[in-house]
Amino acid sequence: MSKTTKIIFIITMLTALLLSACTKADLPAAAIEAYWKALAAKDNAALSSLSCAEYEATAVSTMDSFLSVDLVLSDLSCSSTNNTGDMADVTCQGSLTASYGAEKFDFDLSNKIFIASNPAGDWLMCGEK
Repeated sequence: MSKTTKIIFIITMLTALLLSACTKADLPAAAIEAYWKALAAKDNAALSSLSCAEYEATAVSTMDSFLSVDLVLSDLSCSSTNNTGDMADVTCQGSLTASYGAEKFDFDLSNKIFIASNPAGDWLMCGEK
């Protein structure tokens, strides 16, 4: 191998290594964020698909309670802890604001721990602690 080929090979390997380290996604947290975005958008189909079977009825009922109000999701950011591979605890920062006319109600998401589960390859919202 020529010197130039060796250098290109080493640079390529280092770049691949750096990119793989940077792209490690927090999938449980992403699932919980997607759940809250679907709820704020009042997207029933997405909300159902982002909820585990045991939690789906609760998720749909929660969304139904917000149908007559305007919802705004602010500053949402989640991260997971205690990830066992098929279950994880997820904490979030941000709030969901429900507006009905002049009245506004803020639901702080940072005071709860959400449960994410990976029963069949996709992380889902499964409730809160």
